[in-house]
Amino acid sequence: MIQRNRFNAFRQAGLATAFLLFSASQAFAHHVMGGKMPDTFTAGFLSGIGHPIIGLDHFAFIAGVGIASAFLSGGIVTILAFIGATLAGCGLHLASVDLPAAEIVIAASVLVVGALIMSGRTISTSIAAAIFAIAGLFHGYAYGESIFGAEQTPLLAYLLGFGVIQSTIAVVAMLIARTASSVPALSYRLTGAVIAGIGFTFLYQNVQSIVLPDPAPVTQAPTT
Repeated sequence: MIQRNRFNAFRQAGLATAFLLFSASQAFAHHVMGGKMPDTFTAGFLSGIGHPIIGLDHFAFIAGVGIASAFLSGGIVTILAFIGATLAGCGLHLASVDLPAAEIVIAASVLVVGALIMSGRTISTSIAAAIFAIAGLFHGYAYGESIFGAEQTPLLAYLLGFGVIQSTIAVVAMLIARTASSVPALSYRLTGAVIAGIGFTFLYQNVQSIVLPDPAPVTQAPTT
């Protein structure tokens, strides 16, 4: 019975991942790879769906928020705190308010939520909500870059798109973690280790780019 429950849990996770990757591929083709500013409601909505998924650091953090929230009594509150903060963070970017070191904070937040899951410890709902909300401001700020300067209709659709997809990822991750009660604690810790590893990789890359920036290209004088 334990093996069957474990298989069902992993099957649910696989199906959810496949669905999210399919959604990402559709949005990827419409905006993120094309680099075109959304100019319709549909384009804005698909772009909003795509950004949190194809950005691995964003995806890992959202999934981590869902998993961590599964072990809190007010898990849905922490998810809502994060989603609301991403909308606010995007608004800050659109208002030309600067959040310093955004990429470093985003990478660090992925590392922190992964380490939290890996540790197996629980924290209070209020502390978790505060941590996720602060991180959400920076994640949302990064989302704002793709829609800065867009018209109102695609802009609102973009906000709706990334709000919906983030909620879906986090809630699905939370439900899987809660229903897969027979999965050993080691599996959750390994998941946390993977998320923390993603965060560490992004953090290392961002810090390295500051400490050791790429050398400027050498331009040759025109020959006569």
